[in-house]
Amino acid sequence: MQLKESLTVAVDALRSNKLRAVLTSIGVIIGSASIVLVVTVALTSQKFVISQIEAIGSNLVWVELVRTPEKTQPLSYELTIQDMEAIAANVPEAVAVMGFRDAPMTVIVQGQARPVRLIGVTENYQKIRKLIMMRGRYFDSGDRITGAKVCLVTKDLADRVFTVENPVGRSIRMGELSFTVIGVFRERASTYGLSEIQKESVIIPHTLMKYYTGTDVLGTIYAQTSSPDLVNSMDKQIDRLIRSRHRGAEYNVQTLTAILSAARTIALALRIVLVIIAAIALLISGIGIMNIMLVTVKERTREIGIRRAIGAQRREIMAQFLIEAFLISGGGAVIGILIGIAIPVFAQQLLPGNLRVPISPLSVVLAFLVSCSTGLLFGYLPASQAARLEPVESLRYE
Repeated sequence: MQLKESLTVAVDALRSNKLRAVLTSIGVIIGSASIVLVVTVALTSQKFVISQIEAIGSNLVWVELVRTPEKTQPLSYELTIQDMEAIAANVPEAVAVMGFRDAPMTVIVQGQARPVRLIGVTENYQKIRKLIMMRGRYFDSGDRITGAKVCLVTKDLADRVFTVENPVGRSIRMGELSFTVIGVFRERASTYGLSEIQKESVIIPHTLMKYYTGTDVLGTIYAQTSSPDLVNSMDKQIDRLIRSRHRGAEYNVQTLTAILSAARTIALALRIVLVIIAAIALLISGIGIMNIMLVTVKERTREIGIRRAIGAQRREIMAQFLIEAFLISGGGAVIGILIGIAIPVFAQQLLPGNLRVPISPLSVVLAFLVSCSTGLLFGYLPASQAARLEPVESLRYE
């Protein structure tokens, strides 16, 4: 009954000063909304960055020969189809293996030579690199068996060479050979020219690369595992296997795991910094609550004296003012959380369809608990001051 009475008195006091209560809670509203929003923004950016890295291949391991300009590497050091087959046969974690070799080349456009990147690929290249066919088709088994002179081109190259015409079925000449274009492709996640695929690239079956390079070797071998958790194990096995097959040679065996871990670490650090900034906003709002409550105690000194004179105990007076602080901070927290949730929901309509804005339930709980705790913490001093007032002195106060 005493708690119910304190709650009733606290609510009546807030009703009698609605504008003051609303203005006091504005800081809490902003702070609570900020916590939800900054965590949502951090999660969305983290999800986007990680999805881009994973689209390139977070579960990939690739190996390539380390080349030194000062020294010519013997042919026995080069990676071969047999190395690729050995990885597929001896590394259980490898669910798909492919190799490629790229070289600068020129295509003839309207009688003029234009530089392109020529890439000769083995089977599973599309599966591992996740190419998207915009027109036409990818290579099939018949293309490889028959040695058909067919190729795929990037959209940029197709637009430059064939302009508005459909490039599928048309011929393109590179060096002494002419190829039939059977498809136009793009990367699922752009690597911005940092991979073997450049803006203007041509892909052909690897069996045709020997016409240009004179050898049947691979520049890079990719191996894909079923889960990013198996990458480290597969990395070590491939490293041992390749070095045992080519003694004396130096190879780079690399993964995207380090980049992925760095992206997660950066996103976590960003989230912590943004939450701290939001917490500072709540701290400032808590100071505002304390100031207003101290003024309220002064203004209601006579009221407190009357309650003490008719038998209210110190803990009841303290409970009354703590409840007022809790209602201000808790109400502001609820409104701020609703605003923090509403903004991402509306913003979702303006974002690309493949990008989702995750709202963290933890951020909602954190915003409410921190806001309420701030209100109670900074409301304790005014409540304690009100509870310590003597009834006689309070009744004399004007």
